[in-house]
Amino acid sequence: MPNSQIIVVDTSPLISLIAAWGNLDRLQVLYKEVVVPFEVKQEVLRGGLSNFGVAEFQAATWLMQERRLTEIKPFLRNSLDLGEASVIQLALNRSIETVCIDEVVGRRVARLNNLAVTGSVGILLKAKRQDPTMSVKVAIANMLNRNIRLSQTVVDSALAQSGES
Repeated sequence: MPNSQIIVVDTSPLISLIAAWGNLDRLQVLYKEVVVPFEVKQEVLRGGLSNFGVAEFQAATWLMQERRLTEIKPFLRNSLDLGEASVIQLALNRSIETVCIDEVVGRRVARLNNLAVTGSVGILLKAKRQDPTMSVKVAIANMLNRNIRLSQTVVDSALAQSGES
C-alpha cells in the first residue's frame, strides 16, 4: 500500500474541495504534506472567471507550494495539461507515491507511471472515514452548486460508499 501521507495535488481538486468545504483545512488533517507544484499554484492564483478559491488557497499557508517551474518530460507535457503534467512529474521526481487528479486522462497517465491516484471525491470519502459527522452529501451539493462537474455515477457511488445514499 502506498504511503498516502504525502500527496501532490492538481488545480481541479483544490478548487473542488474549496467548493465542498469552504476552505482547505481538512486536507491538513488528512495528510502530513500536501504538495502544490508551481504550475498548479499559478493556475489557482489566476482565479478563472470568478476568482473563486484564490483567497482560500492563499489562506492555506501550510500547503507545500513549489517556488520553481517543474521540468516536465516531453511525453507528459504533450499528453496532459500543464497542471496534471506537473503533478505527475513532481511526484515522480520526489518519489511521492500518491497524486490527486480529477481528470480521467491525467488519472490514467498517473497510474501508467505507477502512482496511486485519488481525486476530490476520494478525498471527501477519506475525510468521512476520519470524521463520520462530515456529510459527503452536503459537500457534493456544495460542489455542484459551484458548477463543479461530477457524473451521476460518481455522485451515486460516493453517496453509497459514505452510507449517505
